[in-house]
Amino acid sequence: MKIQLLNRIAPVGLEQLGAGYEVGENVADPDGILVRSAAMHGMAFGDRLTAIARAGAGVNNIPIDRCSAAGIAVFNTPGANANGVKELAVCALLLAVRDVLGGVEWVRGLHAPGIAGQVEKGKSAFAGYELTGRTLGVIGLGAIGGMIANTALALGMKVIGCDPFLSVEGAWNLDHRVVRAATFDEIFAVADYITLHVPATKDTKGMVCTESIAKMRDGVRIVNLARADLCVAGDLCAALESGKVAKYVTDFPTDEMMGAKNAILIPHLGASTEESENNCAVMAARELDDYLQNGTVRNSVNYPNLEQPRTGDARICVLHANIPAVLSGITSALAAGALNIENMTNKSKGDNAYTVLDVSPAPAADVAAHIRAIPGVCRVRVL
Repeated sequence: MKIQLLNRIAPVGLEQLGAGYEVGENVADPDGILVRSAAMHGMAFGDRLTAIARAGAGVNNIPIDRCSAAGIAVFNTPGANANGVKELAVCALLLAVRDVLGGVEWVRGLHAPGIAGQVEKGKSAFAGYELTGRTLGVIGLGAIGGMIANTALALGMKVIGCDPFLSVEGAWNLDHRVVRAATFDEIFAVADYITLHVPATKDTKGMVCTESIAKMRDGVRIVNLARADLCVAGDLCAALESGKVAKYVTDFPTDEMMGAKNAILIPHLGASTEESENNCAVMAARELDDYLQNGTVRNSVNYPNLEQPRTGDARICVLHANIPAVLSGITSALAAGALNIENMTNKSKGDNAYTVLDVSPAPAADVAAHIRAIPGVCRVRVL
């Protein structure tokens, strides 16, 4: 099988693929793609392309709808970079309350002799606040947000969080002292600091705007290490200018935010650690390998998670629309091919569904073609 690399992928990740793969940047007509940040919306996909694995959490650079229509599974690596982002978020919170950057620049402008005396005399201009006892609002309690919430508690902060889609695993990992808010407005009303950890969707884009800022406490400090378009830049600049928002720290600098008062813009460094890059690469490569070899789905953004122990002589994987009559069509095609179903799992995710069937004996070549002809079926693989 052939794997195309659209970005540099950590070698420790590529080692997971084994000797049976042709891997490289210039691989043509690949079965799978490993990507980090490369833009794929204008990219043409060959008929062989079966899966795309993104070494990171966000998938804004991948055309998900087009992939779903073509039966291409898209994977990401949630949690693999969580610790790196968590540590940067703690740094951002401190930058938002202690004028460390201003102090550093001021010291650089001092001239000897008498530096120590000048520092002692002028340091009060850079006084700030302590995090202890303040309230942090965490919007999004997934792998990253949950870790930040727990760390903030350890720093002596009060924490209130909101995540309408909090998973069972996420809830188990969350400290019991984190107060659960039912709505974002509950956070806006009480939080001294707000940190954003949600993807950019139609429901979250522009969530920090004039209307929501008006509901926040005066002098609120906002940290955004998630996505730039969670905030309406013009509204945020106006709030920073008026002092309604005291500080805004983000690792998504934009043209609109350059030069904004009390905005601290840093490079996109959340996952830019050796550990995070390695973790993401390993996780993405393993997901891609297990899907290509066994049809196993873990952490797909467009198809449901599905794991099934292998039985029978062959495995048939069908990606299809989540509509009636597809399953009956599949089983009829298998019956017509004199195949026995040893095991079958069907799961759905939104408009998409995935069915894995272990059958005996191995199917004839025309069976896959008959299944592919069923209305709603996007792709059929025989493993």
